[in-house]
Amino acid sequence: MSNTININKSITIPLKDVILRGKLIIPENAIGLVIFSHGSGSSHLSPRNNFVAVLLQQKGLATLLFDLLTEEEDRIYENRFNIDLLTKRLIAVTQWVQQQEETKDLPIGYFGASTGAASALRAAAFFNQEIKAVVSRGGRPDMALQDINKVTAPTLLIVGGLDEVVIGLNEKAYQKLQCERKLEIIPRASHLFEETGKLQEVADTSANWFVENLVPEKIGNHV
Repeated sequence: MSNTININKSITIPLKDVILRGKLIIPENAIGLVIFSHGSGSSHLSPRNNFVAVLLQQKGLATLLFDLLTEEEDRIYENRFNIDLLTKRLIAVTQWVQQQEETKDLPIGYFGASTGAASALRAAAFFNQEIKAVVSRGGRPDMALQDINKVTAPTLLIVGGLDEVVIGLNEKAYQKLQCERKLEIIPRASHLFEETGKLQEVADTSANWFVENLVPEKIGNHV
């Protein structure tokens, strides 16, 4: 019966050495769970990631947004770019999710923004086929190049058409990926997709990618 529940709650995630804050939303009859890995200087309250999360929920996907760093850790600027630390946190939170009654049976995908995309890809490489899909928004997948060829999850890289430097970095990462992959460039969009309608395009494209790759075919057939 766990897949019929509807949950919307702030949570604390107790890890070995820290407690992280987050928000878990599980729509009724959820078909999968997307864990967000936000970029430097952001948090689980990120308005852009929350905008995307709402659309994913409307498509039947559960979402978990959480702080990869504690408030004290975030005050140390270098921590925001410590991909090793951020990856370890994402791995630990994913393992926690896999043990919770409400989420343990849901297929998992990652949505990474900015530097969070690097930790999402490295964690996806760690978990191999346990992670079913990855989406990077304006991400820095080039910061995960040492592990990127081990990613097996279908990976979508989304970049704004005006974000020329990041396009180049994503093209480099795209060439290294060995899995099913797609590079989507949103025309006339800048790094943060602040132009009218551009974040909506990101959300729609991401939702379609997750639904296609997270959901086993048998669910779609309602056997």
